[in-house]
Amino acid sequence: MHVWLEPLWLQLLALGERLPHALLMTGMPGLGKRDLAEALAARLLCEAPAPDGQACGHCSSCLWRLGGNHPDLRRLTPESEAERSGAGDETPAEGEAGEGEGKAKSTQIVIDQVRAVQDALMVTAHRGGRRAVIVDPAEAMNPFTANALLKLLEEPPEGCIFLLVSSAPRKLLPTIRSRCQQWNVPRPDADLLRRWREEIGGEENGGRVSAGLLALCGGMPLAARRLAERGAQALFARFTSDLGTDGIDPLRLAGQWEAWLKKDKAALAAGFGLVMLVDWMQRWVSDLAALRLGGRVRYFPAQAERLAALSARMSVAAASNCYNEFLSIRRVAAHPLNLRLFLEDMLMRYARMIKGGRS
Repeated sequence: MHVWLEPLWLQLLALGERLPHALLMTGMPGLGKRDLAEALAARLLCEAPAPDGQACGHCSSCLWRLGGNHPDLRRLTPESEAERSGAGDETPAEGEAGEGEGKAKSTQIVIDQVRAVQDALMVTAHRGGRRAVIVDPAEAMNPFTANALLKLLEEPPEGCIFLLVSSAPRKLLPTIRSRCQQWNVPRPDADLLRRWREEIGGEENGGRVSAGLLALCGGMPLAARRLAERGAQALFARFTSDLGTDGIDPLRLAGQWEAWLKKDKAALAAGFGLVMLVDWMQRWVSDLAALRLGGRVRYFPAQAERLAALSARMSVAAASNCYNEFLSIRRVAAHPLNLRLFLEDMLMRYARMIKGGRS
């Protein structure tokens, strides 16, 4: 169990038989909401829980679950995320998806999946025990799917616990939210993050989750670990180096970044695409604008001195306008008409901001 999840875990265990039939676990991507839901489902199904309350991992029920064929555990996930379910990770944060190949898989939870679960719940639970249904991410349900699930939540089968995971609970139907007890996973504080990095082997201990990646992900530990595992540290170093130099040439850098995205083996292996690059660029601009408006660096603390020098050249109007424009750029990054022109336009807007003019 991740250290920042332990307080919530103990609270859930304390409920015992008073555990509600539906829980909605919310919080930013990369905090382990899926891990918490999986751990609770495992605990509910386990025949001999360990002293710390977690599933033993050795009983027949645990072995079935670990084998992916427990009859009383159902997962509702989009086809595009099905292979990640139960893998101890979180739905990718926005801007972390790589470039896929072949036919795109569905990103929605479809109504047929709910109907299949409904049919399965009509059968008596194995050995008369509890059952668990994990819906992750819950906001991936379309209106038809959500209404079908709502019927199950209104009349839940005996002994069945629904565990909904969501990074965007406001996208859920109000009637769905009203029938769930909401549990928010908070962002870990600095002490917990330090303890976590020590446990997994922080940067100073030869680990791969650097303080820079952790800050880039806004302090979301699992998002940072996912980036580190994909070899993003070298990509991060190049990105900050490219933008940290004096007087960048937008057209020249656009050409270099186009080759980076299309041909660089390390970038391709890491799934580093335009969406992620624009996401990082947006955070860089966010830090610049924050400094110009009297705030502090959030995403690139190691580059704070360089960011301060750049922000000193900007007008307040240029910083605010460029930040707003990058919000619009981020929305279309997944489907650019021309990659080179897209990069040139983005970098020219950035260069104008640094010079202090209005974008």
